[in-house]
Amino acid sequence: MAEPVTGEKNGRQERTRLVQGPGLLLVWLYGVMSVGAVSRSVYQILTDFGSAPLAHVLSAVAAVVYAFITYTLVRGGERARRAALVCCAAELVGVLVVGTWTVLEPSAFPDSTVWSEYGMGYLFIPVLLPVTGMLWLRRSRRQPA
Repeated sequence: MAEPVTGEKNGRQERTRLVQGPGLLLVWLYGVMSVGAVSRSVYQILTDFGSAPLAHVLSAVAAVVYAFITYTLVRGGERARRAALVCCAAELVGVLVVGTWTVLEPSAFPDSTVWSEYGMGYLFIPVLLPVTGMLWLRRSRRQPA
């Protein structure tokens, strides 16, 4: 696997490889979460949107965030790494806000979201994944030559 960006090779700048070691597990988990959140949100929006529009839209937002992070991890490179880092931080904020909201005022969410109760319905992966992702992305940043 390629090392972090070290310069140019054959006239092209090498990309930071993010899908190695723990990054491979992160891509797999974000991919699974993307599929799960997309499937859930599409089904809920098509069949039962009126009962809990906020919950269903939040599940769709989670799906977009998961898909984008998956894409940036696979793409690699310093810009993709920084974009994924920002998205992981935003995802963590979303999980904490929605998780706290669903715990303090459950009546606001007649249906659960991916991030309800900090992702309890998904084995708390939604709260653990962005923390793990941020740690990995900080560790994999380009080292100065």
